[in-house]
Amino acid sequence: MSTVPYVLLGALAATSFVAALFFLRFWRQTHDSFFLFFSIAFGIDSVARFALALCHVTNDDEPWFYVPRLVTFGLIVIAIYRKNRPAGRNNPGVTSEPH
Repeated sequence: MSTVPYVLLGALAATSFVAALFFLRFWRQTHDSFFLFFSIAFGIDSVARFALALCHVTNDDEPWFYVPRLVTFGLIVIAIYRKNRPAGRNNPGVTSEPH
């Protein structure tokens, strides 16, 4: 069997890990939860792809391999929603007036 798919999964895991560190750095500077959600999402993606490369799976159509991706994309959607939600009584720290 070819090792190319495993090398590509490793490369994807490494780039996801770098993206997680990138967003973590911005979260540490700004304390904006948007960056924290993205960092966690890319961290989960990195671990999932690394595990997939180590497992030597014969059938990657199994639903368990899509659960981390579902969580990852769910976190990204939540982060985008939280960042763009309208100001109101449920979001007292954000005002709609320009500074």
